[in-house]
Amino acid sequence: MSTPTAPSPWLPTAPCTPGRCAAHPGPDAPRVAAARGVLRLAAGLTAVLLGLLLAPLTAALPAPWRRLLVRRWCRAVIRAFGVRIRVHGPVTPPGGPLLVVANHVSWLDVPLIAAVLPGRMLAKREVRGWPLLGRLAASGGTLFIDRDRLRSLPGTVGALSCVLAGGGRVVVFPEGSTWCGRAGGAFRPAAFQAAVDTGSAVQPVRIDYRPTGPAAFVGDDPLGASLWRIARARRLVADIRLAEPIPGARHPDRRALARAAEAAVHPRRAPYTVPPYTVSAYTVPRQPTVASESANRPASSVHQCASVSPAPASSLRTPS
Repeated sequence: MSTPTAPSPWLPTAPCTPGRCAAHPGPDAPRVAAARGVLRLAAGLTAVLLGLLLAPLTAALPAPWRRLLVRRWCRAVIRAFGVRIRVHGPVTPPGGPLLVVANHVSWLDVPLIAAVLPGRMLAKREVRGWPLLGRLAASGGTLFIDRDRLRSLPGTVGALSCVLAGGGRVVVFPEGSTWCGRAGGAFRPAAFQAAVDTGSAVQPVRIDYRPTGPAAFVGDDPLGASLWRIARARRLVADIRLAEPIPGARHPDRRALARAAEAAVHPRRAPYTVPPYTVSAYTVPRQPTVASESANRPASSVHQCASVSPAPASSLRTPS
């Protein structure tokens, strides 16, 4: 067995752990919960697999039809795993560049947002290797980033800017790590530079799960354990709250824009700031190490388009 490598010290982290935050015993007998879990896990994985197999057939369809199919497919996958979706607030109509930013609780956040506001996702490089879900992310046109390479961060923001400059939609989780949902992290400002550079609006989104525990994908939680926990959960509900979009031109820089978006997603807490330190020509807020299964991480400022390992184009590529 290979020894796990230590995470980079500049990456953000959350205090959440699977044993402390994700456990949820539930009221059902173990056999009932296990039977429910087997059925839902089979249904969910089948829905994912069918979507991947049928993806090439949608290549010739107009973009509005592909958007509709992506949304319905994601909703079908979520429902197959036994999760009910409730959307609060008006959905922003397509037609202009939009940076969608949300708090991050689980891998389940990705299909949830795609079911409401489909767009190009920003995800860590490791997601590409996940069974089925990795192929799902790649087929959706996900932008993958190597979180351990600090020098790749400007290129990441450049790639986001390219999508927005073309009138597309990008989805980012700016907390930089998953939290259990009982608390949340500070919004890293780097990805907001793409909205500032392109004059794009920012759509804040808050995701809450009830009950809180089963959906949490935190710390060193294995993906298989998370899938099984969600499938076994009873009456799991995902609430998606859409705040008013924030015009990018309303704030002078990425940090002010990040603070405004964070306040919209976490309105009940005081603003949280961390002292920055300088790396190369840009600054990165200081936070301790990140857990091994934490999620997407945006980069710092850049003013030109650049590549960041985008997934190859496919017929199920989410609308940009």
